Amino acid sequence: MANEQKSETKERSMSYGFLSRPHNPTGFADWFTTVDHKKIGIMYGASSLFFLIIGGVAALLIRLQLATPSETPDESLFSGDTYNRLFTMHGTIMVFLVVMPLGAAFANYLIPLMIGARDVAFPRINAFSFWIFLVGGIMLNTSWFLGGSPNGGWFNYAPNTGVTFNPDVGIDFWNVSLLIVGIGSLTGAINLITTILNMRAPGMSLLRMPVFIWMSLVTQFLLLFAIPVLTVAQILLMMDRTFDANFFNEAQGGDPLLWQHLFWIFGHPEVYLMILPAFGIISEVIPTFSRKPIFGYPFMVFSGIAIGFMGWGVWAHHMFVSGIGPLSVTAFSVATMFIAVPTGVKILNWIATMWGGKLILNTAMLFSIGLVTQFTVGGLSGVSHAFAPSDTQQTDTYYIVAHFHYVLFGGALFGFMSGFYYWWPKIFGYKLNEKIGKWNFWSMVIGFNMTFGPMHILGLQGMPRRMDSYSEAHGFTFWNQVASVGSLILGIGTISILFNAYKSHKAWKADGSVDVGPDPWDARTIEWSIQSPTPEHNFDETPVIKSLDDFWHRKFAKNDSGKLERINQGADIAQPGNGEGVHLPAPSYWPLVLALSMIPVGYGLVFTLWLTIPGAFMVIVSLFGWALEPADDLDLEHGHVEIETGAGNV
Repeated sequence: MANEQKSETKERSMSYGFLSRPHNPTGFADWFTTVDHKKIGIMYGASSLFFLIIGGVAALLIRLQLATPSETPDESLFSGDTYNRLFTMHGTIMVFLVVMPLGAAFANYLIPLMIGARDVAFPRINAFSFWIFLVGGIMLNTSWFLGGSPNGGWFNYAPNTGVTFNPDVGIDFWNVSLLIVGIGSLTGAINLITTILNMRAPGMSLLRMPVFIWMSLVTQFLLLFAIPVLTVAQILLMMDRTFDANFFNEAQGGDPLLWQHLFWIFGHPEVYLMILPAFGIISEVIPTFSRKPIFGYPFMVFSGIAIGFMGWGVWAHHMFVSGIGPLSVTAFSVATMFIAVPTGVKILNWIATMWGGKLILNTAMLFSIGLVTQFTVGGLSGVSHAFAPSDTQQTDTYYIVAHFHYVLFGGALFGFMSGFYYWWPKIFGYKLNEKIGKWNFWSMVIGFNMTFGPMHILGLQGMPRRMDSYSEAHGFTFWNQVASVGSLILGIGTISILFNAYKSHKAWKADGSVDVGPDPWDARTIEWSIQSPTPEHNFDETPVIKSLDDFWHRKFAKNDSGKLERINQGADIAQPGNGEGVHLPAPSYWPLVLALSMIPVGYGLVFTLWLTIPGAFMVIVSLFGWALEPADDLDLEHGHVEIETGAGNV
């Protein structure tokens, strides 16, 4: 009977022709057709690290240019135009192709595991979100050699982005590429919101969700509402440049200030959607290595929600010198002061969690502590911008550069580094080398503070943020040299995580007997209740959640005297990972095909609209192929049957 069913399934699959699903792909084909949230998370992470190298090289070239004074343009390493392109690409890559997708990497991999789900709500859309992000990122970087990279800064202020001032295709590359990347962010946000709200394990109420899940949920809502605002601005810019509209052309009745409003209505929530995932990561790491539950869990959750709400009311502090008027300046000054409160709550709660705890200062914990300290510095310098007189002096100086790097590098990237070291054994089955990890941490801390600490001084001395050269008479030489040396240390320190991954993998392969087990950190959340690396099907049986930090409560209980004592080892109560009868979503190549079909559309909008015609045809064919793809057949060769998973309780 089973053989007859297999034969019938095979014949039905063959009858679909080009619409048939790939059958058990292996090797590279598996990665190109996968809809597994874990592999997609890994690909997000790998792509982000690749773009980090490109953006980091651009940063080092910027610091090399500024390492010595130049009395004449001929003494500079790069021309002013080349320098503009370097810092534009550096900022754009780091924000849109490194920090944002790193948050997506952790969210994709961890959200189903931490809420007890098999996968995300829409696996094929999840794959499409990654591939469309990668297509947009690669397209942006082809601008280096296809007519010139963008040169308007990562914020691309009008009217500098108009055809009059920027006739080459660099701005078009920036605009179209980020429109494509934004599609991935938007579809990914809808997918992850649906997953968190509808696919939690039985018993996992909202206030039993880990803090990382809460911060990810707030992040996805920010993406859902912020990306369309940027998309509107980009479409208006595309209309101006491609179809001779005049939305930002003041001579024809347009308003250049409109771009600033739209960009920063997106741009300030953007800051929080980059930092909140890192906040969520360290909110899991610090309790684990403090051997204490997170202090003030409800305050941590609601402060994150408050940051998400209040982030929409502070955008115009980026525009205090643009002439928006004293009433607006006052309102946004007050809002900027208030948003420091929920952030301060988080910092105090992390400190309170560590206070009196049995601290384990491994690499993951060090990076988490590094985030708390470095982000606090960035937050304090940011609060100074709430005061209009101070902001007026500091705007467009290196003080601003110092501030947002302390927030986004010292904050977000330090948090992601902590996450790499913490969840690496769950993802790959072995730990990263601690000795190299400590070197990784301390070189980054030293290099980071050497690079960006002096920029506060340079900014207060009056050095403009987009100055491509300076003379000895300006008095900027010493601190620029310190920053340039620091950037080299920081670059080497940051890239050393790749060296650590290589050395750790090599050591693990040489000693295949090393088994980190399912719970190497004696952790608190349920992703550690399954084997390492994570089984393809995640959970053998859907867990039933009875409390916050449910896995920890299965390992510890209070004795008769009221003291906590261990009742189980994590490895003893973890699921064995040999579950059968688990239905998994089938692989599909249509997400990749649909994403690739955007290439001729994108290049058509940059170079010639004729290319958009075959591109649009490819999009339509891809959508029809996706829609008509056969429903998931049960893979009878592997004995898969669908299991009811149950929904979480609100």
